[in-house]
Order: sequence, then C-alpha cells, then structure tokens
Amino acid sequence: MFPKLKDPRYPELPEELVFLHAEEILQMFPDLPRKQRETQILQKYPAVFIVGIGYVLDDGYPHEMRAADYDDWITPSVVKNGKQMHGLNGDILVWNPITKRRHELSSMGIRVTKDSLVQQLKAGGGIGQSRTTMLLLKKAHLGEVSVTVWPKQLKDICEKKNIFVL
Repeated sequence: MFPKLKDPRYPELPEELVFLHAEEILQMFPDLPRKQRETQILQKYPAVFIVGIGYVLDDGYPHEMRAADYDDWITPSVVKNGKQMHGLNGDILVWNPITKRRHELSSMGIRVTKDSLVQQLKAGGGIGQSRTTMLLLKKAHLGEVSVTVWPKQLKDICEKKNIFVL
C-alpha cells in the first residue's frame, strides 16, 4: 500500500511472533545478562513475545522487574520439560534493523487479580511507590516525588504551573 516505505535494505515486520518464556531464554543463554539474551534470541527469531517477565528465574533473578500491582508474573502458566513456569505477562520484542538493537514494541499481558496481587506482594513485589507517594502528598507530577532526568521543556511547563520536579 505504501511503496515509499519499502526499502530492500530493511526487512518487513516478521509475519510470525514466537512465544518463549523468560526461563527458556535464560536456559539458552545462561551466561548473558538480560538485554544480551534478548539480543541473541532476536537473531534466531526476529519477533518474540517473552512470557513471564517479573518472576524469579533459575539464576535467582527475574528477567526484569515488574510492579506487583500491574502485571501478573506469579500465576503458574506452562510446564515445559517438567518445569513449572510462571507469569501471564510479557513483552513483544522485534529486531530493529536501523538501530541494530532489540526494540520493545509492547509490554503487556494479563493484569493482576486480587489473589495474584496478594501473592506477588508476599513474594517481594511492591505497589508503585512513587505513584502512591504522589497521591498521598497530593502532587501533580511524578517528578515531584521521584528523581530522574527530566527534559527542560517539561521542567519549564511544570514551573509555570508551580510544579517543581526533582
């Protein structure tokens, strides 16, 4: 439909999305950190949905942290090779031929229920602390309770409204 977008130097988006659990990717690349594992798996499968992000894997660490009050990373999901895996959430990643890096298209999945929230909080997760602090302190912007690098344009807009970001 859009011939100008077709460029033989860059492939189209993949037709197939491969579903893999974070534990499976760890087993494939046990000596690599998370981002490098994602990069490696995208060399084999150019589009993947990584399931189970947030649950502690066999190496003792989660693939990536997830807030306990949002994504369901604790519910038992699949059994592969006799191992019970957990998590109903995940990320869609594709290979970006321009940047030659992993590219997260979406972070999504099934959200927590009352029961899974309680289990995740017991497992060490936490409610979004900065957002809770915003509410309790009656702040308008996340930057009033959380330190990070904010763009000058955002700081200028906030200052005009007497919102002072950290």
